[in-house]
Amino acid sequence: MKIDILTLFPEMFSPLKESIIGRAVESGKVEINIHDIRDWTENKHKRCDDYPFGGGAGMVMMAQPIASCIDEIDSDHKSYRVFMSPKGKTFNQSMVKPLIEKENLLFLCGHYEGVDQRVLDMYFDDEISIGDFVLTGGELPAMVITDAICRYVDGVIASDSLSQESFTNDLLEYPQYTRPSVFRGVEVPKVLLSGNHQEVDKWRKEQSLEITKKKRPDLLKK
Repeated sequence: MKIDILTLFPEMFSPLKESIIGRAVESGKVEINIHDIRDWTENKHKRCDDYPFGGGAGMVMMAQPIASCIDEIDSDHKSYRVFMSPKGKTFNQSMVKPLIEKENLLFLCGHYEGVDQRVLDMYFDDEISIGDFVLTGGELPAMVITDAICRYVDGVIASDSLSQESFTNDLLEYPQYTRPSVFRGVEVPKVLLSGNHQEVDKWRKEQSLEITKKKRPDLLKK
């Protein structure tokens, strides 16, 4: 899996160097490249934004630096190109598999009031949002989706863990416990200490169903 991320603020992506995703990058299971859009601007002051035609508040990211960056790093359009946008379709777990099958992904992080529509129309395949709210830029959404996708790359996380987590089979995950067996007077459910794997599996399925009914009943309609 190869992911290219285009941004005006590459320093924001240091979290991708840590923990599970960081180890996946170090081991070569995932390749994540962060590209500073300013490196491709033709403006001597490294300017990548300008006032919007027609007036209005704020600034708009210019087409040229973005187009020049893509022309260099993805000239043959091997990547599936995604603009991180609150106007895009809302990301969910069902979108992970189609994205990971693309093998090469390119994410553009918008900023300010938006991006010149011409470069979006000319270069991009999709627009994705992470929810019905607006952030200062597309950097956090790009990190969220990168994390969600990289978890499913072979060898990054054990397959057993992936098969039992929230949204698998449209259910939320059951409660988890670890040592000590009694914490401040509260005991771990006895079935988890019984050693009876059949009963443990039954309890976990029941708990997943109850939690989903309580917190996300909309999932059960699927």
